[in-house]
Amino acid sequence: MNRSFSLGGLLRRPEAGALLGLVAVLIFFSIFGGTSFLKIAGMSSWLNVAATLGVIAIPVGLLMIAGELDISVGAMVPAGAMTVSIISGHFGLPIWVGVAATLGFGVLVGLINGLMVVRTAVPSLIVTLGSLFAVQGMVLGLSVFITKSTSVALKTEGLAKMLFGDFVFGQLQVMVIWWLVATAAYVYFIHFSKFGNWVFAMGGDKVSARNAGIPTERLTITLFVLSSTSAAFVGMCQAILYNSAQVAGGQSFIFNSIISVVVGGVLLTGGFGSVIGIFFGTITFAIVTQGIYYTDFDRNWSSLIIGVLLLLAVLMNNTFRRAALSYAPKKGSK
Repeated sequence: MNRSFSLGGLLRRPEAGALLGLVAVLIFFSIFGGTSFLKIAGMSSWLNVAATLGVIAIPVGLLMIAGELDISVGAMVPAGAMTVSIISGHFGLPIWVGVAATLGFGVLVGLINGLMVVRTAVPSLIVTLGSLFAVQGMVLGLSVFITKSTSVALKTEGLAKMLFGDFVFGQLQVMVIWWLVATAAYVYFIHFSKFGNWVFAMGGDKVSARNAGIPTERLTITLFVLSSTSAAFVGMCQAILYNSAQVAGGQSFIFNSIISVVVGGVLLTGGFGSVIGIFFGTITFAIVTQGIYYTDFDRNWSSLIIGVLLLLAVLMNNTFRRAALSYAPKKGSK
């Protein structure tokens, strides 16, 4: 078997465009952001943003690879924060009860989303749009009814604080470690196990995948559960980190996660992408959103930069995808 290095082979991989984009923005902000951007404080700022977003972006990206979409994550982040805060802050129950309830609520919403998608054949965009507003309304209504407020204080100490809402190595949030561990786990299951082949097969042609014996319905539900639970987990960690939770917020995670996934090389049409690409895309997005503050540029241009980045990423990823699909190995090569 020929395992010689091939630059062309690397450039045909889904994460190739994401890696090039990451290198480009690193060079750009290293030049215009000065030394502050590369110092520990500067790196921590965008790594913390990337970690919080990345925990959500990867399962959202896997759903997109499978041909589905989950925008209810925008409601699950504040829902997770308010759940743990009301249970362990307002009612004063043990923090582990709040953690279990938060994760359980994430699983429940994911199950509902997944079951509705596979049982009704309604597009996942519509299903999760409905659950987005439903969860938002429920969290707001229950929060005001129970606490008479839209914000709840939460004081956490001990092991739970250390695991979910503390800082490591000075200025890095513990979420960075969760992000790295989650990324490694997803890389294994998606790229080194049969489950990954099933996800890509679903994104290519769900009917053919089902006819081939792939449990498409069960896998779809599992992916929705991962997505909603990850969003609830992020919200919970933010509440523990900042010692409070608010009903508002979380909407930015919808578009930011999708942007990170697309920049990471995942096609909106499904069937193409990689976990490493999403990982690179998340870092790229975080650097762009945070790096602008280390330059002399007008902050009002940050949205323009993000928009241009997204368009360039889509064009670049389509180019790499066409190169991968049109590639034909030479005769005799293995």
